[in-house]
Amino acid sequence: MIYAMADLHGCAEQYFEMLQLIRFSKEDTLYILGDVIDRGEGGIKILLDMMRRPNVVFLAGNHEQMAVKVMKEIVESPPGMEDIILSEDHLLWMINGGDPTKKAFCALDKKRQQEIIEYILSAPLIEELDAGGRHFHLSHALPEWDESGLWEEAPWSEYLWGEPGYDKVYREDTWFVTGHIPTGIIDPEMDGRIIKKNNHIAIDCGAVFGENLGCICLDTMEEFYPKGQEEKQ
Repeated sequence: MIYAMADLHGCAEQYFEMLQLIRFSKEDTLYILGDVIDRGEGGIKILLDMMRRPNVVFLAGNHEQMAVKVMKEIVESPPGMEDIILSEDHLLWMINGGDPTKKAFCALDKKRQQEIIEYILSAPLIEELDAGGRHFHLSHALPEWDESGLWEEAPWSEYLWGEPGYDKVYREDTWFVTGHIPTGIIDPEMDGRIIKKNNHIAIDCGAVFGENLGCICLDTMEEFYPKGQEEKQ
C-alpha cells in the first residue's frame, strides 16, 4: 500500500504509533510531505528513523529549508560556538520553532549531522504517482490558483511556502496531496481531520497543536488517526 502524511513537527510518539496503526511493512511505501522537524521535540528522532527506511520517501518542507541553512553553519562552526550563530537564517529558524531541532542536532556527532544535511538536501519537492486508479501530485505546498495555468510555472519556493486554492480544481485528472496549512485553518469544521475536496487532499491535521496526526492510504483513500485521537473530535 502507498501512504502519505505530513507536518509531523517533532511528534515522534504519534509517528511511531501511526506506523503501527497502518501496519507499515517493507512492501508498503510512505510519503512524508515535509515539516518533519521544529516546534515539537522529536523531529531529529523521526528523521533518523526515516533515513534508515528505504521505503519512506521524504519530500522537503519549508521548515527543512530553513533548518538546513543553519545546520550547515553549525557543522562548519568550531565546537561550542553553535549558540553564537546570529545570521538572519538562524533568527528566522528560531522564530519558527527551530530551537528543539537545533538542540537535538547539536547533540549528534559531525558525521551524523552531515548525513542529515545530505538527506534533507536530496529530498525532492514533488512526486507524481498512480495508485488505486487515480493520479496523484504530492508536495508540501502548492502555488495559488491561476486560471491561466501559470501556477505551474511558479517558483520552486511556492512548493514549500505556497497556499493552494482549495476551492478550485487544479486538474480534473489529478489529486493534489499537500500539507503546510493545518486543516482547521482551511475549514474550522474539519479541525484535526483530513480534507478531501475539489481534487485536493490536505493532510496537515495540526498534530503539534494538539490535534490529530493524519495519514491517508492513496490506494483506498482510507484515513488513519492514532488511537485516542479520533475520540477527541
